[in-house]
Amino acid sequence: MSPLLANVYLHEVLDRWFEADVKPQLKGRGFLIRYADDAVMVFSSESDARKVMTVLAKRFSRYGLTRHPEKTRLVSFQRPSGATPGGGNTDSGSFDLLGFTHHWAKSLRGSWVGKRETAQSRFGRALTRVRDWCRRNRHLPVAVQHRNLSQKLRGHYAYFGITGNGNAIGRFLYEVTCVWRLWLNRRSQRAKMTWPRFEKLLERYPLPKPIVVQSIYRHAAKP
Repeated sequence: MSPLLANVYLHEVLDRWFEADVKPQLKGRGFLIRYADDAVMVFSSESDARKVMTVLAKRFSRYGLTRHPEKTRLVSFQRPSGATPGGGNTDSGSFDLLGFTHHWAKSLRGSWVGKRETAQSRFGRALTRVRDWCRRNRHLPVAVQHRNLSQKLRGHYAYFGITGNGNAIGRFLYEVTCVWRLWLNRRSQRAKMTWPRFEKLLERYPLPKPIVVQSIYRHAAKP
């Protein structure tokens, strides 16, 4: 289903139903976040969440729709208490939406905050596309390869470069750099692309550094 059709269809099936029929019946607070056919319902009461989970299948069936069996699940997404170890990045305390994994983690000051990082599935798919491109185009001039890889990296940063995701986009740059050297090394049996030689090449053709494009701190500092 295209995003346009999904927005039109699910506006009636899900959005209006949630506002008109679901929210008035809730014991606690609740809200819905949706983009195309991806949605997250948030409830302050677990009993509300379980009740809506039950009736959601019936609601969808009226319109010939079904829930994705692997993606549709209940998640206890609560701020960890005390000195609970780990960052909440477990299956029960995290969820994926629009390419990001949402989880709890400790801030630099030691308090629990909700964070988002690139979902592993999206990270892997993005890297696979880069790997396939480098393999198919390894015989193009280095300048052409550099220009295309730079565009791909900037596009990746533009979407995934958000506050708290700096490590993930930095790791993506590292993996892309390794992939590029690997396929440049396979261009010729004679002229091997060793790491010292590749580092000199990067001095002439540097790949763009990771940048947080969407920063909550930058927006908060605006008057």
